[in-house]
Amino acid sequence: MTPEENKAVVRRYVEEFKTGGDEAVAAELRSPEFVNHSAAPGTPSGPEGGLRLFRALRTAFPDLHVRIDDMVAEGDEVVTRQTFSGTHSAEWLGVPATGRRVSWSVIDIVRLEDGRMTDHWAVADFHGLLAQLTAPEEDAP
Repeated sequence: MTPEENKAVVRRYVEEFKTGGDEAVAAELRSPEFVNHSAAPGTPSGPEGGLRLFRALRTAFPDLHVRIDDMVAEGDEVVTRQTFSGTHSAEWLGVPATGRRVSWSVIDIVRLEDGRMTDHWAVADFHGLLAQLTAPEEDAP
């Protein structure tokens, strides 16, 4: 597939699964051999781990929205810079619900083969998110 076709796959994954919550799309677009090389310790690195993460995110941030800010593709890899946002409505990172609207950045690198994602690496600004969740009320966004 071309880099542009790979970008379309990643865009669909972000819009329909990450934001929309459509787990059937996740299953369709991830290879059964998918490996998340950035899975948290104790979290499965295969397809089930991603489902668990996004189920937990949607519990903590029921209005979760993921926006693609930048996307670059070369060969079989696609890199995105994304902004995640939502209202903190249940415990996340050990912090009880605050009701605050928060956002954080994520950079993803995805490798694709035959139109399906096979590998994933990520860097997420959970420190910035935690700072927003725990800031004194007068400093909160």
